[in-house]
Amino acid sequence: MTTNEYNSCVENFADGIFRFVLKLSHNEADAKDTVQNVFEKLWKKHAQVQFETAKSYLFTSAYRDWIDQTRKIKRMYFSDQLPENGTDEVATQEFENREWIEKAFVHLPEIQKSVILLRDYEGYSYEEIADITGLNLSQVKVYIFRGRKKMQSALQQTQISKITTQM
Repeated sequence: MTTNEYNSCVENFADGIFRFVLKLSHNEADAKDTVQNVFEKLWKKHAQVQFETAKSYLFTSAYRDWIDQTRKIKRMYFSDQLPENGTDEVATQEFENREWIEKAFVHLPEIQKSVILLRDYEGYSYEEIADITGLNLSQVKVYIFRGRKKMQSALQQTQISKITTQM
């Protein structure tokens, strides 16, 4: 990989990697650190990594770096704030919906979180997710399906609980 290709990778993939890790860690500082770490790793191995496979390499490195950080620190941050116009009913409902989705997402196993984020937020194909995570194609599909089902079930329970408390 040449210096120009490396710079192109930084321009094209840094934001996506940041969003991916931010969704996993819920901590902006950790996400920024991970982005720096993966691009540092890429620069150190730029002679071995081909430009065509750099995107997969970067997301795989980001995913593994995040797992390492999570294992070392054993903590997660969740910093949701009400919108500035918190009195607006629509904004409040939007915040509550996002909060419910976040709570349902938190209870998923780490592997299901990561494959759902890669698929639904970053738009990767199943094959690309398999390459990034090191899983086979069927495992990726199963983890995504089961993760979505768990979230759906949790959201339905939340809706039922909300309705019964309003009665």
